[in-house]
Amino acid sequence: MVYTHDLRDWAQRQADCHSYLRHGETIWKDGWWQLYCDLKLKHPPVFVPEKSLRDNPVYRFMEKTWMLQQLPLLLILFALGGISWVIWGISARIVVSVTGHWLIGYFAHNHGEMDNEVVGAAVQGHNVKWASYITMGESWHNNHHAYPESAILGIYDNQPDPGWWALNALSNLGLVWNIVLPENLPYRKNLKALTYRAIDGAGTKVPYKCPVLGLLR
Repeated sequence: MVYTHDLRDWAQRQADCHSYLRHGETIWKDGWWQLYCDLKLKHPPVFVPEKSLRDNPVYRFMEKTWMLQQLPLLLILFALGGISWVIWGISARIVVSVTGHWLIGYFAHNHGEMDNEVVGAAVQGHNVKWASYITMGESWHNNHHAYPESAILGIYDNQPDPGWWALNALSNLGLVWNIVLPENLPYRKNLKALTYRAIDGAGTKVPYKCPVLGLLR
C-alpha cells in the first residue's frame, strides 16, 4: 500500500502523468484498470522506505498477517449466523471496501470543489462533499493534496472528518501521538489558494480533550 501510494503521488506531482496513475480515463475503463489490472513498468523507480517504517514491528506484523486477520471475525460471524454471515461480513465487505476506495479516488481526482491548486502538478485533488462520512473524511482530497502530511483532512468549517474524530479519540486515550496538522507543515511555494478561506489559511481545528475521559481519569 505504501509503495503504491508513493509511486502514484510521485507521478501525480510531475508536469505530466499517465492516465492510469491520474484516473484519467472513463469511469468504466479506469475501474477495470484499477480493480483488475497490475501496473508493470519497464524501469520502475527504486522504493526505499525509511528505517522507522521498514523496521516498525506493528507494520511488519500487519503486512505478514493481513489475510489471517480475517479469521477471528470469520469465526465469530460463522458462530452467530453461519456461512451467510461470513459471505456478507467478510467477502462482500471486502468487495465493497475496495470498490468504494477506487470509486472515491476516481471522483476525487476528477470532480468536486477546489480550495487550492498545486501549481505544476499534472493531477489536482477535489473535495467530494457527499462522500465525507462513508470515506472517513478521505474525500476531502483537495485538502490532502494541499497538505499531504496532515492527519486531519476536513480542515475547513463544515467539512466533517470521521477519521480525524477517531484519531482525536485515540490521542485522548494515549494511543496516538505526534499528530501533524496543516500549521505544522512547511510553506509550499507551489501551493496556490483559490478561495478566500484558503487565502486565510487552513482551519484552526486542533486535538481537543474528551471531557468524559477526563472524568474517568
